[in-house]
Amino acid sequence: MIYLVERLGAWTLASLEEMGRMLNFILYAIYTCVRSPGHPRHILKQISFIGARSSFVVILTAGFTGMVLALQGYYTLTKFGSEGMLGVAVSLSLIRELGPVLSALMVTGRAGSAISAEIGIMRITEQIDALETMALEPFKYLVCPKLIASVLALPLLCAMFDVVGIWGGYLVGVKLLGVNPGAYFGEMEKGVAWKDVYSGMIKSVSFGVIIAWICCYKGYYAGHGAEGVSRATTTAVVTSSVLILVWDYFITSVLL
Repeated sequence: MIYLVERLGAWTLASLEEMGRMLNFILYAIYTCVRSPGHPRHILKQISFIGARSSFVVILTAGFTGMVLALQGYYTLTKFGSEGMLGVAVSLSLIRELGPVLSALMVTGRAGSAISAEIGIMRITEQIDALETMALEPFKYLVCPKLIASVLALPLLCAMFDVVGIWGGYLVGVKLLGVNPGAYFGEMEKGVAWKDVYSGMIKSVSFGVIIAWICCYKGYYAGHGAEGVSRATTTAVVTSSVLILVWDYFITSVLL
């Protein structure tokens, strides 16, 4: 019994220490971004890597998500004789929830894992130690460009997801199932408010911070050897994905 209590206490203390180190990491990263964000060329490179190179998988996911929403929504709405509300149902689902969340999850799987592995390899090969030895700020070159790029790229990818998803729903709902196109877009115009749009944008910005924060942190404090890098990469993707879903609930409850 005493052994179990000791193990629980050790786990609690280790978890608190880890959370404190993570908080210090993101606060210092934000401070460094404000004080010295780095060369714009590095930021543009990360925007290309995180944003532009993730656009294909985001577009593909958005198209089929909108199509599935329209298909499922149509057969649900027909039970109540409300097929004309298909457009607003698809658009609100995408703009408020699915657009920010799914685009963030796609970026986490594609770019977040690469960010964590890149910084982790630099850690185990002592490249980060070399930067510190030369009195160069590692955060300025490794963390800040990724954090800024992620915050800028996620809202753009979210907007792209919303537009493609709505047109995917139009393709299935109007062209395949015969919903009136005027009703599809007309009810969408009436039902979607500016609050819905900016709530989705706020979510995508916060998700961008989460992705860059967790993935950079896990790579920065990766363990030794290839096993340490692989463990850090896996943990970064899983933690980011779970934290995105948890944060989505809390921010949705505030924005409603």
